[in-house]
Amino acid sequence: MERKCLRRLPLMLAAGLALSVGVQAGEGGKGPVIKTEAGWVEGVAGRHADVAVFKGLPYAAPPVGDLRFHAPTPVKPWKGTRKADRFGAACPQPTGPQTEGVVMDEDCLTLNVWTTAAHKTGRKLPVYVWIYGGGFIGGSGSQPEFDGEGLARQGVVVVTFNYRVGALGFLATPELSRESGHGASGNYGLLDDIAALQWVQKNIVAFGGDPARVTIGGQSAGAGSVGFMALSPLAKGLFRQGIAQSHSRHPGDPDLRFLSVSHRKLADAEKAGVAYAAAHGGTGLAQLRAMPWQKLIEGSNVIDDSVDTGTQAKPPLFRPVIDGWVLPRNYSQTLRARSQNKVLIVTGNNRDETGSVPETAFDFLRSQSGPPRAGSPAVNVRLSDYQAFAQRKFGPMADEFLKLYPASNDEEAAKASNQAAQDNNRISTFLWASAWIKGSQFPVYTYFWTHAPPGRQSELRGAYHGSEINYAFGNLYATDRPWTQDDEAVAARMSHYWANIIKTGNPNSAGLPVWPRYDPARAQVMELGNQWRAIPVAASKARIDFWRRFYASQTAW
Repeated sequence: MERKCLRRLPLMLAAGLALSVGVQAGEGGKGPVIKTEAGWVEGVAGRHADVAVFKGLPYAAPPVGDLRFHAPTPVKPWKGTRKADRFGAACPQPTGPQTEGVVMDEDCLTLNVWTTAAHKTGRKLPVYVWIYGGGFIGGSGSQPEFDGEGLARQGVVVVTFNYRVGALGFLATPELSRESGHGASGNYGLLDDIAALQWVQKNIVAFGGDPARVTIGGQSAGAGSVGFMALSPLAKGLFRQGIAQSHSRHPGDPDLRFLSVSHRKLADAEKAGVAYAAAHGGTGLAQLRAMPWQKLIEGSNVIDDSVDTGTQAKPPLFRPVIDGWVLPRNYSQTLRARSQNKVLIVTGNNRDETGSVPETAFDFLRSQSGPPRAGSPAVNVRLSDYQAFAQRKFGPMADEFLKLYPASNDEEAAKASNQAAQDNNRISTFLWASAWIKGSQFPVYTYFWTHAPPGRQSELRGAYHGSEINYAFGNLYATDRPWTQDDEAVAARMSHYWANIIKTGNPNSAGLPVWPRYDPARAQVMELGNQWRAIPVAASKARIDFWRRFYASQTAW
């Protein structure tokens, strides 16, 4: 099979291609029928009659056989009309409670579209392309909390998609790097992101979308992907705005090394890839490509012990690579060179993530033991653990840290640890934004999410990592929780902000509390959830100064 490398299409050319496709109204009980570059597709009605949904649309050829560990290649056109009434298979990933009932297959590069404008000729709506999280080891675009109908009914065309994860998405070896023609390997999952965005440029007009108004968004590893797309020259011109939900960090913040925005150097990734392949009996590419995917991903959900994070937290082994092609530079190098893609960014953190937990969980967590899973920080709910954490992470600055966040017993230690984690998250994002805007003429908006969803684990999880997703999508109907009228009101306001961002690049509009754009001279962040107001990023300038000096003392990533 002839191999074709990814090529970025200029927006005008891509839009011109998309304008050549057609649309037909459904007849005789059929769903809406649309012509894409690869052929006709028939969608289904959404929950509301004004929404059409197209599921399982292939945006690249199946990455199987010789195309395993290869950049995505174009879809082979089909004849007739393809049914688009069910989601495609999820990309292969380790099994667990989160994958119960999930169909997996290596033929997984599909996407889904929600639209209200498929039959309204001449109308082009802004587009939101969502990238799921999952630590680059799991997830899919068909998860219920990503249902796009809520935003579609607010005038947005929503796209979700699958990308390769784990070993199939991020394995690097010297042989793969030589084969690539770019001296690079290990970023197939990111190349899938780019291929999906290229598909949007060439096809979204047929679904009522505007290829010149594309916003990408994601949470956790999806937020990391948004950041990597903003760093990648291959994604230039494919989107104009990014929403990164959790973990935009200062390059000197050690937490950057283990969260889902972590990356690897190519040499390190190749070395780890050779060891992984050998452990699975793969002595060459032919064997690796012939191996059943079920065997290839065995033992892939592991941590990378080689990374010093200043704590016991470690990143997942398989994650993006600074390869010189997809990602030419890391975060600090990109910021110094001011070479990022010039896009508007919205980003923030949640109250109960990255080391912070609800106070109602303290007693339960004290009864637990064991190291954190990949990508998760340690949570300090005992005085001894808190003090040991301070000494290990801050070294010569530990005494200063403990004066700023004092504690003399377990309860005080847990609360001080929470406050320090929340300050770290907000200050790290605040200082990152200060550096980011020097290389971009577009605004940044930052937020701090504080609302805990209802449910039996609410007291243990609080406003946890990912708890804002249903609210931002405006789709509480999509997941089974005991939602209240208060939750409905929060979702209405939150999704209104998100729709405004996607439509105009500004979250603000009449009837909403004012969300100020980022200003490096004002150390504040917008609280979303329990309150809707600008709040300080920390309680004192001394705390901001401490974290600033601490980041400066660390090796920048």
